[in-house]
Amino acid sequence: MKISILIFSLFLITLVSCRFNKSNSTDGFTQLVQKGEINVLTLSGSMSYFIYKGEPKGYEYELLSDFAQNFNLKINIHLAENETKLTEMLLNGEGDLIAYNIPVTNEGKKQALYCGREVINEQVLVQRANKGDTLIKDVTGLIGKEIWVIHDSKFYRRLKNLNDELGGGIRIRTIEKDTVTVEDLIEMVSKGEISYTMSDVDMANLNKTYFNNIDISLVVGHAQRSSWAVRKTSPGLAEAIDSWFEKNQSNPQYRQIIKRYFEMSKMPGDEPVPIISYRQISIFDSFFKKYAQSIDWDWRLLASVSFQESRFLTDRVSWAGATGLMGLMPQTAEAFGLSADQINDPEMSVKAAAGFIKRLDRFFASVEDKDERILFVVAAYNSGPGHIQDAQALAAKYGKNPQKWEDVEEYLKLKNQPEYYNDPVCKSGYLRGAETNNYVQSVIERWRYYQKKVKG
Repeated sequence: MKISILIFSLFLITLVSCRFNKSNSTDGFTQLVQKGEINVLTLSGSMSYFIYKGEPKGYEYELLSDFAQNFNLKINIHLAENETKLTEMLLNGEGDLIAYNIPVTNEGKKQALYCGREVINEQVLVQRANKGDTLIKDVTGLIGKEIWVIHDSKFYRRLKNLNDELGGGIRIRTIEKDTVTVEDLIEMVSKGEISYTMSDVDMANLNKTYFNNIDISLVVGHAQRSSWAVRKTSPGLAEAIDSWFEKNQSNPQYRQIIKRYFEMSKMPGDEPVPIISYRQISIFDSFFKKYAQSIDWDWRLLASVSFQESRFLTDRVSWAGATGLMGLMPQTAEAFGLSADQINDPEMSVKAAAGFIKRLDRFFASVEDKDERILFVVAAYNSGPGHIQDAQALAAKYGKNPQKWEDVEEYLKLKNQPEYYNDPVCKSGYLRGAETNNYVQSVIERWRYYQKKVKG
């Protein structure tokens, strides 16, 4: 009898202990939900997190936003300088979650819980695929070819090992500069400046939406598992993330995020510059003329911005969500009085855009030369004023003129480099600055063309 009572008592203690432990495993996440916010660690970058047109973007960020919205959590982003710092910050309690695909390792499992969607990332060859180009279909085809990679990178090490496996013959060329990234090398392949480089397949897929003449089908590296991570003491949060990913991978929202980053073209298009007659650019000219007066702009410049944003299509929506004739982001449209059902109205779009341009003109009032200031405003219309302000700060730091666009655009282009976007003078993080520079050039060249062809 005493033995039976003892066994029953032990059973109750074990049951209570199990329930207590299970409760503890969810306590951390329950507290986050009760608090209504989550501190997230990530890196600035085209795959993870960046500010574009004044709004946060990035594949990992949008997945995170969808997860957070499901639990009514406000996201507080904390940026780290590199992957090592991410783990350090997590273990130091500076964040609840790493929303960045960090490599899954046995050593890492001792310190953190990997969670969420597990990515199997492979290294691929990036080669140009224009008409007439001969594609390499097998790794043996790399023999005798010149492949450019960043010095002492994982791509360099993989190529070196592959070269040994093949008995030599691969001509490995390395970039020593810290100011060149994998994305820069991919662009150089697209332009024909170099023949080959290497990239992780996710990064290659993202860049294929910017450069549609590259081929990334040849796998040349071993697969690497990676995923998000939380502290060992946060199993409840890990469980919630795992459950959310499992349930949502097939829903339309998740599919739209993938489409925006890996399928929708980011290329501006090669449509011809339309002109109806020597007096008319588009059917919306009356709106451009009316609202250009309020910002002291040539109406043809406003028309050039519109064409760059929408090709004069009132229902056009970009990969980032910029909508309507003037390519306004939803938050910008709302800030200037446009409701959701007005954003495609052409006159309302031009009116709101003029208000936004007027605000940007005031923002860059320190640029006294009006012609120079137009360049700053057009650039900020594309990427947001924070990035242009960062480039000005970098220009000043390195002894250039922050009021001169020629100097500022040089540093805007460098804002895709960690050395520059992590600089303390920068507040807005990563940007594909070359895209904004190209945007400004296209708008201004088209404006000059309109000035010659269309009566003012």
